[in-house]
Amino acid sequence: MGRPKNFSREEVLEKAIPVFWKHGFADTSLQDLEQATGVNKSGLYTEFRDKDDLFVACLRHYLESQGKRGLLTKEPLGWKNIETFLKNGPLNKGEQQGCFSVNSMREFAILPHEAYGVVTENRALLQHLLAMNIEAAKPKMAPPAIAEMVLSFFSGLCIERNLKSGKASSTRKIENFITALRTL
Repeated sequence: MGRPKNFSREEVLEKAIPVFWKHGFADTSLQDLEQATGVNKSGLYTEFRDKDDLFVACLRHYLESQGKRGLLTKEPLGWKNIETFLKNGPLNKGEQQGCFSVNSMREFAILPHEAYGVVTENRALLQHLLAMNIEAAKPKMAPPAIAEMVLSFFSGLCIERNLKSGKASSTRKIENFITALRTL
């Protein structure tokens, strides 16, 4: 009979996310994860099959814990929800800049296949929620096409945040973008 584990899965995920976020999937070592989580290799491998499994679990946990989706379901639907979503989207918290999911997309070629599915599914959900808000605003252009533009703009904001560009400039860009969208 093995020793009982003295850690929670959620705590491990919460501590591993910043490591993957900072270093990326490829440059995160098992030693980095052990040090950050306080759980040794055998403990991690008891809970997760391998580094790939831990990364996918981190990605899922991150996306499930994001309240940003809720911003897109607030009544009344419309441009205000989208503006709020964009302004609250990219993080600016110490080492955690931008969006863990968007940052992960840069490594798609080497990520576990399952991670690609998790990110794509989340982006499809966001695009659907964005389209619902856009449709409520009665634009001249097709809401799904505008939603694609908003999602691309969001990704760009996240990447810029990684470059540590100022929040003030993001706010101005978002306001200008929303003004432009309202004309479509």
